[in-house]
Amino acid sequence: MSPAAQGGRRRLDASVLPEYDLPTREPRIESARTVRLIMGGVLGLWVLGFAGTLTAVVAVGAPGWVQRPSAALLMVVYAIGLTHRGGGHMRLWVPITALLGALAVFVETNLLLASAAAVTAVLSAVWAVLVTRPADSVVAVLREFVLTILVALSGTTAVAAWNAPVNYQRFNLLVIAIALGLAITLVWNLGAGLHGLGRQNLVILAGAAILLMLVLAYSSFVRSHGSDILVNAFSDIVTWSRRTFEGVPRPVEVFIGFPALVVGVSLRSKRREGWWVLVFAVIGTAVLSTSLVTPGAFPSYIALSTLYSAVLGLGVGLLARRYVMRQRSARAARAIEEIVRVEPPRFAPLK
Repeated sequence: MSPAAQGGRRRLDASVLPEYDLPTREPRIESARTVRLIMGGVLGLWVLGFAGTLTAVVAVGAPGWVQRPSAALLMVVYAIGLTHRGGGHMRLWVPITALLGALAVFVETNLLLASAAAVTAVLSAVWAVLVTRPADSVVAVLREFVLTILVALSGTTAVAAWNAPVNYQRFNLLVIAIALGLAITLVWNLGAGLHGLGRQNLVILAGAAILLMLVLAYSSFVRSHGSDILVNAFSDIVTWSRRTFEGVPRPVEVFIGFPALVVGVSLRSKRREGWWVLVFAVIGTAVLSTSLVTPGAFPSYIALSTLYSAVLGLGVGLLARRYVMRQRSARAARAIEEIVRVEPPRFAPLK
């Protein structure tokens, strides 16, 4: 007979890895110094491309052939930054983006130019949001806010430099839809799934989504089926604002995009659900990146409209931040140390 088994609780043999444990992906580049040099080079290319695309907006006497190659350079930089930040495959997405840029520059067909402009707008809008860091103070919020708008503005000049023959309304809606889908996919892959949302955050996200649908549906309805009195009233307000302030704030940025950016980076300093709020910030950066796609758009008017939208959106966002970031329970208020989330550095992969 076999000896009786010894009693007691079974112990886990830690020397044998469970089958469900997935191996952690090793860094693509092990040297931290090499990584810093590469990202510094990418930042330098971004500055170079931004300066080149500015010649499409500001008359500085630069040759016209500089504009589209600079836009292609920025498109590749956005692809590198977004792929690196989101943990994607550089060998796949960067060559595809570079090929599209090269074809658009040398072939110059309407389809290629429109495609390159759309890809540039989408990548710049999403990267402008993903490059942010958690902000636990108003000063940090202002820093991330300015950085996001600066990156999105570089995308605006890049789209203008392509000078693509597109319909603004269709192009704008297409860029917003693709940018939203890409942002949702990236945020989901970062591990911020819906399972981690609390009741408060779920209500905030649902409210933002409903507000977005109402704004878009109402604006479309007014354009197509609105009464002459209502349409004329809106036209008079826009005309008065143009004559008085030489610019008109964009409601989507003021009430959705920029406030979501402020609340999202603030909420990320406490909880990862802030990433879901930042999904709606992509709407603001997408609208900004497509604002100069029409060749007849006046840069001074767009610049002032963006300034007014940013100031008003920042104010709305700070008010919303004060409500969202307040302590929700007596237990949280009695905490000795506040919760502070730690995320990778700005130019490091998020996963």
